[in-house]
Amino acid sequence: MDIYVALVHHPVRNRNGDVVTTAVTNLDIHDLARASRTYDVRGMYIVTPLEQQCSLVSRIIEHWQEGEGTAYNPIRGEAFTRVHVSASAEATSQDIEAKTGRRPLWVATGANLDRETIPYDALRDRIAKEDGPLLLLFGTGWGLTDEFIQCCDQWLPGVRAVAGRDGYNHLSVRSAVSIILDRLLGDR
Repeated sequence: MDIYVALVHHPVRNRNGDVVTTAVTNLDIHDLARASRTYDVRGMYIVTPLEQQCSLVSRIIEHWQEGEGTAYNPIRGEAFTRVHVSASAEATSQDIEAKTGRRPLWVATGANLDRETIPYDALRDRIAKEDGPLLLLFGTGWGLTDEFIQCCDQWLPGVRAVAGRDGYNHLSVRSAVSIILDRLLGDR
């Protein structure tokens, strides 16, 4: 399976449970580009409906693919060849379908999912055995909305510490994406 990653900035929740659009951060773009290249993810999408945010992401991508960044750090530029910006998860899915000829399987994850999830080893086996694209969807803020999650085909459990710890569970999305990519695509 060809794997794609989407970092979704809308629709997500804020700490009060309201549906919001979160800000794109430069660190997320850089770190997710590098993680995506390391694990041979076919494409990494920053999903935001805000034109100014899309423009910012496009300028950052251009800097590393065509601007001064190509000479400053060619390895980073290589990672940025897989980064795209999209106005919605549906537009992301359509772009992947145009590239692959098939709609991707949508797999969402989050720290607070309250539904039946597919175990990592089962999804890892599916990735090894099946054709077709898979789109891993990660929410920003306080996570993807319930309505968005219901539109997904499968759900992965969120990344959690070992049971018995003090209950603190607030990783950055960059960390969660890297851990999940390693669980699904890392050397075993």
